[in-house]
Amino acid sequence: MPDIVIRHIDSLMAERIKQLAKERQWSINDVVLHALRHGLGMSSGNIFAETMLDPGELTVLAGQWDAKEKAVFQEAIQALSLARPTQLAPANLGLDDTLGA
Repeated sequence: MPDIVIRHIDSLMAERIKQLAKERQWSINDVVLHALRHGLGMSSGNIFAETMLDPGELTVLAGQWDAKEKAVFQEAIQALSLARPTQLAPANLGLDDTLGA
């Protein structure tokens, strides 16, 4: 496999990579590979799938939500977590014609 060197990573990003590695007990390389796979839409089917993301990353609610709103939000997050990466693509939603308009 080829190696890639990434230069000019700011200190905030480097600290976040180290923090995730420590929290998940992964190597720094595994965290970076996961981030690349996820960012490039290539994460389904590998051991670092979206289901391994910190469940609190997207599910922290801000503001005042009643119980019904919280339940609906949680249901939507759950549904999105189960969707295949291509399932919500514009082509699959019939939005291809409207994107160029």
